[in-house]
Amino acid sequence: MTAYVITEGRLYIDGKWQDAADKQTAATVNPADGSEITQIAQASEVDTDLAVDAARRAFDEGPWPRMSVHERARLLSRVADLVERDADEMAYRETVDMGKPIMFSSTVDVPIAIQLLRYYAGIATQLDGSTRGAETPTLNYTLRRPLGVVAAITPFNFPLLLALTKIAPALAAGNTVIHKPSPVTPLTALKMAELFAEAGFPDGVVNVITGPGVALGEALAKHPRINKVAFTGSTEVGKAIIRNSADTLKKVTMELGGKSPHIIFADADLDSALEYAFFGIFYNKGEICAAGSRLLVERSIYEEVVQRLAERARALIPGDPLDPNTLFGPLAHQGQFDKVSSYVQIGRDEGARLVAGGEPYTPPGRDSGLYYLPTIFADVDNHMRIAQEEIFGPVLGIIPFSTVEEAIEIANDTEYGLASGIHTRDLKKALTVAHALQSGTTWINTYNKYDSTTPYGGFKSSGFGRECGPESMESYTQIKSVWVDIS
Repeated sequence: MTAYVITEGRLYIDGKWQDAADKQTAATVNPADGSEITQIAQASEVDTDLAVDAARRAFDEGPWPRMSVHERARLLSRVADLVERDADEMAYRETVDMGKPIMFSSTVDVPIAIQLLRYYAGIATQLDGSTRGAETPTLNYTLRRPLGVVAAITPFNFPLLLALTKIAPALAAGNTVIHKPSPVTPLTALKMAELFAEAGFPDGVVNVITGPGVALGEALAKHPRINKVAFTGSTEVGKAIIRNSADTLKKVTMELGGKSPHIIFADADLDSALEYAFFGIFYNKGEICAAGSRLLVERSIYEEVVQRLAERARALIPGDPLDPNTLFGPLAHQGQFDKVSSYVQIGRDEGARLVAGGEPYTPPGRDSGLYYLPTIFADVDNHMRIAQEEIFGPVLGIIPFSTVEEAIEIANDTEYGLASGIHTRDLKKALTVAHALQSGTTWINTYNKYDSTTPYGGFKSSGFGRECGPESMESYTQIKSVWVDIS
């Protein structure tokens, strides 16, 4: 794997690279070894105002929202071509910044990023209204119009993809954007800013400000000249953004936390179900909102499932994320490592049976790194904290059940409702359970499948609004009605 040189990260505002107003910087760190990758500018409220001014001016006075939909589509397609050209560097940045194995960065994240840009390039040309009937002699019709300035606030676990699920539809609709990436994973956001500039986007249409999450997120949520906030992250932070945006009546979409139930019935294809259950929690080191972190297993196959998954977990050894053979890398940052460690201790204290992992790991030849072994608890009660609270790491709780009704009851007994999975050969059972589960996505005999054409989002405390698919455009546009007297 080529090691790309990554220079100091500056703010990208109004088509220009610049230092933070107070010249503050902070290191972004490689979680595999603790080394500093580069220094990143730390924006303040002054920089936020500059970014808002640029985005506002680009929307109110610039060509972007007035541009032909075909030209907007062409520019979005051009960015997709540039990401494809620089795919290796994009994957490298994602891996060294977040610890995601290069196998997944290069074969999942970057290809889907390209797909998202091309999909929304197509959507840009399909935003139309409709004529309506009226009793009076009038022509009345609707138009779909952009909102204005959109703030995209994105997390550390899928830095590239979760940025483009917001930026691509926002731009397709004719909005301008301020992107605030996670302070611990800013590298692909800065590269994307380069590519938007190279593609020929007008100044101020895309702006990127890096820095402290809480302060910048609050400033964006409260800012009176921002029209919409699109956020992915924890439920608690999402609630704070909603509160802070209330006085200015911003449109908001929230893709928040999860504690997704993954159900295996006794009549399932067990080999397949175990494969999906395993990667449903350990893919991306469990740092994924939709992780199948609660595995519900029918009692007649319960011990076999526990044994086989524990053996599989013990065989999954964390390694260098830049090694193309590595499937499981380090956790993304120290705070996440500490959180996972604390929840493993909580699980022990609650009386769950630890059957795999449960401790940090240091790969051979290394003396540092945020590695944690894949961890499985059996005999978990759904009222335990490890079953109710989002850990956001490689910790699986296995819960037994006896009947379909009990499985549904346990699955829905959570404040979250992001995703769920079902494994059974009985189609009627599968659909009955799928329709009863309180989740925005349900996978049947599969798990962790995504596509830019298909909406994704949560029920209950997992948020509201949808990303991907044409449904997402509802969150980035507003409807205008026009009446024409033809009498």
